[in-house]
Amino acid sequence: MSVDVRKGQRRMILLVDGYRDWHTAKTAICLLRYCPEEVVAVYDREMAGRTCQEALGIGGDIPVIGKLEDAPPSANMLTIGIAPPGGKIPAAWRPIILQAIHAGLNILSGLHDFVSEDPEFSAAAATRNVALIDVRKNDERDVAHRKGIRQGCLRIHTVANDCSCGKMVTAVEVTRGLQRRGVDAKFVATGQTGIMVEGDGCPVDRVICDFLNGAAEKLVLRNQHHEVIVIEGQGSLYHPRYSAVTLGLLHGSMPDGLIVCYEMGRTHIAGMPEFPLPPLRELIDYYERTASIMHPCRVIGIAVNGYKFSDAEVAAECARVEQEVGLPACDVIRHGPDKLVDAVLELKKKLGK
Repeated sequence: MSVDVRKGQRRMILLVDGYRDWHTAKTAICLLRYCPEEVVAVYDREMAGRTCQEALGIGGDIPVIGKLEDAPPSANMLTIGIAPPGGKIPAAWRPIILQAIHAGLNILSGLHDFVSEDPEFSAAAATRNVALIDVRKNDERDVAHRKGIRQGCLRIHTVANDCSCGKMVTAVEVTRGLQRRGVDAKFVATGQTGIMVEGDGCPVDRVICDFLNGAAEKLVLRNQHHEVIVIEGQGSLYHPRYSAVTLGLLHGSMPDGLIVCYEMGRTHIAGMPEFPLPPLRELIDYYERTASIMHPCRVIGIAVNGYKFSDAEVAAECARVEQEVGLPACDVIRHGPDKLVDAVLELKKKLGK
């Protein structure tokens, strides 16, 4: 099922209210980065009166408000701007969401707690005739068949050593870099934030396990009329909580090439210090062997997330990685994605696609 979040018609207030770190608030951060023309305000009572740039470090002069009454009149949607572990609605946000519904705003949520199935929210929405849109809701019930895959479509997939370290951003940036080169490329969203950015996709972490490979395969079948598809990764094969979704997506989408993403300075699974992250060479080898169970696959480049570090430190890290593993490495936000775009085009040429 392809989720429709009516991209282009949205005039969003992004609800973050106290969640401003770039991991928890990644949904808001990415919408500000990739869909700024659709964002009219950010809701955060502590930072009201400031700009998004001042509050979040991105978003320019988009205002931060502390009351819905202060939103621009063009606003038509309240968007849940966080992606917390477990996907729960913060209890303190319920009155804000209810107020937004009573004000006639549609609600867009990517959480596991479905706003459309909440009795209080649903009753209020019915009286105001507003939409409660749950990006993660799906009805995927098909297993994988391995039929109809178009060999002429190059499949690239972003993977990582942990969660929230740049898989979606890298996939979007590489897709847009390919498009600037004249390539018919498509970003294939597999998570709530990516779906909100792109306007379609499948929330694979909410698909019943037996149907996960099939859902990933359907994403390929639905988009393989493009020259290149860049499939957003989820979780990590090394993550004790989320490795299952990573494996199902990896095997279901059968990529030709992988881009490995990691965050500089992170040494252990985020929030789980008892689990150290593997060396980069081991990570590359494990992903290549695991992916190639289903389809020949190789890692073609490294995306370094260096947002906590200086330009010089990130440049030194990329040079070190290139020397260590013999693959192009860059920070797609700081340097642009051109090195990785070059690697995709080189693979495309080698495979004759």
